[in-house]
Amino acid sequence: MPITSKYSDQQIETILTEIAAVFDKHDASPDLVLMIAGNIATNVLNQNVAENQRKAIAEKFAQALISSIDSTIH
Repeated sequence: MPITSKYSDQQIETILTEIAAVFDKHDASPDLVLMIAGNIATNVLNQNVAENQRKAIAEKFAQALISSIDSTIH
């Protein structure tokens, strides 16, 4: 069952485009981009989620990330 977001596709695409432009400006490699994305996720969890909920939300986030990867490699 698809997950419905409370955010519009346009809003998400606009932000992603702006962030991608920053990475391009700094010629960031894929590993640097992933490291920054991980740091952002960690900071959001630590600053905005109750301590007793962080692990569960991080696990759900990790599972959603894994599920979103195109698994065409068998």
